Amino acid sequence: MASVTDTRSKAGDPDRAVRPPVTPRVPDRATAWRRVRGVPSPLTLRILAVNVLALLLLVGALLYLGRYQDRLVQAELDALETEARIFASALGEGAVQRAAEEPEQGQESYELSPELGRQMIRRLALATETHTRLYGPDGRLLSDSRVLTGSPGRIEIQELPLPPSGDPVSRAVNEFYARFIDVVPSRENLPLYREPPGHAAESDSPPPVNVERALAGENSATVWRLASPVARSNLLLTVAVPVQRYKEVLGAVLLSRSGTVIDEAIRSVRTDILRVFAVALLVTVLMSLYLAGTIARPIRKLAQAADRLRTGHGRHTEIPDFTGRGDEIGELSGVLRDMTAALWARMDAIERFAADVAHEIKNPLTSLRSAVETVSRIQDPARRDKLMAIIADDVQRLDRLISDISNASRLDAELSRAALEPVDIGAMLSTLADIHRTTAEDDMEDGAETPPQVVIEPPRGGSLTVKGLEGRLTQVFQNLIANALSFSPPGGQVRLAARRTPDGAVEVTVSDDGPGIPEGKEEAIFERFYTERPAGEKFGTHSGLGLSISKQIVEAHGGTIRAANRPGSGGETAGAVFTVRLPRP
Repeated sequence: MASVTDTRSKAGDPDRAVRPPVTPRVPDRATAWRRVRGVPSPLTLRILAVNVLALLLLVGALLYLGRYQDRLVQAELDALETEARIFASALGEGAVQRAAEEPEQGQESYELSPELGRQMIRRLALATETHTRLYGPDGRLLSDSRVLTGSPGRIEIQELPLPPSGDPVSRAVNEFYARFIDVVPSRENLPLYREPPGHAAESDSPPPVNVERALAGENSATVWRLASPVARSNLLLTVAVPVQRYKEVLGAVLLSRSGTVIDEAIRSVRTDILRVFAVALLVTVLMSLYLAGTIARPIRKLAQAADRLRTGHGRHTEIPDFTGRGDEIGELSGVLRDMTAALWARMDAIERFAADVAHEIKNPLTSLRSAVETVSRIQDPARRDKLMAIIADDVQRLDRLISDISNASRLDAELSRAALEPVDIGAMLSTLADIHRTTAEDDMEDGAETPPQVVIEPPRGGSLTVKGLEGRLTQVFQNLIANALSFSPPGGQVRLAARRTPDGAVEVTVSDDGPGIPEGKEEAIFERFYTERPAGEKFGTHSGLGLSISKQIVEAHGGTIRAANRPGSGGETAGAVFTVRLPRP
């Protein structure tokens, strides 16, 4: 036989549109190598970065210690001011002498003695380890605790920076810390201290600002920044206090002290913070790795299992079961396992459907082939017409079968894409009953037997509205009504009843007066291509897909459909009853 080729354009048929081939994804070998080698995953690195960054921000804020430094500086200034007052009081009592020139009023006048002041300054400075200077009322430097004068001359004592000590690593750390404390907290806004060139008593250099304020009768305290740190500190604290006797300002005493104590206190606190930070960082890293392991490792296993399932053959690969975790990853594992099971079930259904389709199509094709081969050899016109009638019936049967198969194959895609809308089941059943009643009256011939009637009972339980596809639900009840009518005897009834159940579902029953369902076939009648037709019905009228499609539609709406026999008054079967249950909207 010559084969017939379909010459229709595929571009014009939406069901047969040409789609570009899907290129399978090639696994990334570099990524696979990194995973084998144990390199942390990007998710692990992100978890580490987030946790460590939060800890670093906290520690950075703690290491700033700006207010702590301000409190230390203020405490040191208060202590230095107290010492300066003591020095001023002592100098005002023991380092004064009567002035050479008496005032015109004849009152006694006093002035500071440079020699007595020098001796007292040296002894007081040794006890307090401060740099002490005494200024006269005109701002000239009278005495300096770091200047020794005698017959050989004058000796100036200067505090030199400490020499570098330790190994290169320690020196680098100290250098970094020295730069760090100059920035955190910032000391750039402090005034820069510059030592006056030469000895103030022998030069015209003006006294410091502190001294000028002290000579005006007020205490003055200032924090300076040194250009070259001394004793690992770039802070210098100065306090100037007026030297008075009987409320008369005779001079000013200036006390200076390095901020070494302050920097050492801050450094000690920072060292303690860094020790705690090291422990917290270790715990954070370990906890982050643990957290990443509990998240990244299961996800990686799920991805690898899914990839093996995609590229492998057969069903030997399973998705790992993490449902015992009780978290989102366990939920993901359960969903992937259910999805895999659903895919395999769908593939099995497709295989069974293909096998059933091939089997069902083969029967009429075999009959067609036999009839076509036979009709060419028969000369009798009557027998030839009979064979041609058989061929016409087989062609019609094939056309009906292919149409039903096409509808069944497109049903899943339509149910997954369409949006559900409110559907009034009560109104739908009333419309179907009216359509059948009108059609039966129009088709009824004179003298013919009375066809079965469709009777609808009043709805019970309130509104019968559900969420669904109105066209497909109509198809379900049309199939059930047509099936019941085909089994009902002339003059029988097909009863439609609908009610709202206490749990909110809508339940619809379609019952008939037919012979009922064969025992043990209540589930088999919903299988594809299953046919159990009344005696005397023409063979090939039904494809056996109506109830199968109805079940598929109902289950896609989240409902159930079941079949049973309706018992009669004497215990015999009075007919079949189909019950459709649709969930609440």
